[in-house]
Amino acid sequence: MKILRNSIIASALVGLVALPAIAQEFVLKMQSSDPAGNPTFVIEQEWAAKVTAASGGRLAVEMLPVDSVGKYNETHDLVAAGILGGHITATAYISGKDPAFALIGNTVGAWGSPYEMLRYVNYGGGKELMNELLNPYGLHFIGATSGGLEAFVSKVPIKTVADLKGVKMRAPEGLVQKVFAAAGAAPVNLPASEVFTSLDKGVIDAADYTVFSANQAAGMNNIARHPIYPGFHSMPLIEVSINKSMWDSMPADLQNLLEMSVNHMALDMTSQLFMKDLEAVATARAEGIEIHDWSQVERAKFRAIAKEQWVEIASQSANAKKVFDSLNAYLTSQGLLK
Repeated sequence: MKILRNSIIASALVGLVALPAIAQEFVLKMQSSDPAGNPTFVIEQEWAAKVTAASGGRLAVEMLPVDSVGKYNETHDLVAAGILGGHITATAYISGKDPAFALIGNTVGAWGSPYEMLRYVNYGGGKELMNELLNPYGLHFIGATSGGLEAFVSKVPIKTVADLKGVKMRAPEGLVQKVFAAAGAAPVNLPASEVFTSLDKGVIDAADYTVFSANQAAGMNNIARHPIYPGFHSMPLIEVSINKSMWDSMPADLQNLLEMSVNHMALDMTSQLFMKDLEAVATARAEGIEIHDWSQVERAKFRAIAKEQWVEIASQSANAKKVFDSLNAYLTSQGLLK
């Protein structure tokens, strides 16, 4: 009896040893447009590790910082060619391929929070439209995330659209600059490295720069003590896309895992960055900095001015017109645009 029992145990152990490990089916090497150590890149690395673990190792995701394989504005081509498996980057970086990417990549004036944009992407037709735009280039759009609304730093109180008139401000070239000019401001193009000095010396009065917490950490609000928060103008769409052939070859369970995980990462990223902004706002107020929050009426006025510039971009390509029609329909349905 003892011999039989030992034989059964031995047979069971042999069976366990003989079971094959779950094979690694896909290696997804992705490049971010963020540098190593940046809070958003840390979240992206955590996402990659979680996806790898959740897939049981079948899908191994490696997250690389900006410029690891190619420049920040080259990754779309690198993903299409299969040199990279995917990327997390701003869609607006490929505006030169089609004006549609400029409009959907940073719909200046459209969004009052990252969650408004994410609702459009996930439930308002944005995801389907992104794939319609990206698929011909060899990419599949999984989902979007956001670094948050960019705040606005100013040395003068700007409480309404009318207050923008004549304000000399730093704004990047393209749609952001055009919208502010249409609103009455006097935008100039300055590199980010010169914003602090230009504000300090009075070369400019205000600047479209970055999120509130970063502005506070950089000391921007100490010299420009009338910031606008929450921001109302610029919020890039950060796409998570992979090589389309790789996506098409994936089984449905891994595709579903990627889609669900990107939605979770977006919530993780926007929530953590929002918390950092709120902490910075509390610090700024304690230091006597006057923070201006535009009313919904003023935000609607700015959005209406921005829409005129969206129309101009919409006239530049058939795809840009599709983007405009989609955004216009969604914003109108949500009461954000008339």
